[in-house]
Amino acid sequence: MNATSSMNPLRTQPLFVTILEQARRLAEALGWLPPTLARFGIGWVFAQSGWGKLHNLEQVTGFFTELGLPAPGIHAVLVSTTELVCGSLVLIGFATRLAALPLIVTMIVAIRTALWADVDSLGALFGLSETLYVVLLAWLATTGAGPLSLDALLSRRLGFETRRLAGALSV
Repeated sequence: MNATSSMNPLRTQPLFVTILEQARRLAEALGWLPPTLARFGIGWVFAQSGWGKLHNLEQVTGFFTELGLPAPGIHAVLVSTTELVCGSLVLIGFATRLAALPLIVTMIVAIRTALWADVDSLGALFGLSETLYVVLLAWLATTGAGPLSLDALLSRRLGFETRRLAGALSV
């Protein structure tokens, strides 16, 4: 038996290339999962938070007063409504890119007004859950809600071409 006869004649590429190709195919098949999980997670958090704030406007107004925000009553209603409405839109994947923007602004303002005293380093800033929300919302605002969303369904129904998620692995 010589060296060439012991090789598998069906295998035409190295094993690592085959593994990378399989990993790429798996990642592509699961491309719907990250935006769906991000939308559900962050949408739920904001919708629930907005609902709670709307039902406790006096408490929210008092907190905003302590922070020294101008017109705390108006801001309490604005923030609560923004979180409920935009969080719900992100949750169901409708107008996701647009709905993410007011939530990003809300989180930046929250960091700057309520949490800035706790930020003494980049690590502390990125250790805040509000910063994580900004990052996830920025990702959703730029990539969209994903294929399991009302945005994607409407795009298909109306004949618009949907953007495919770029594959993280390519061979």
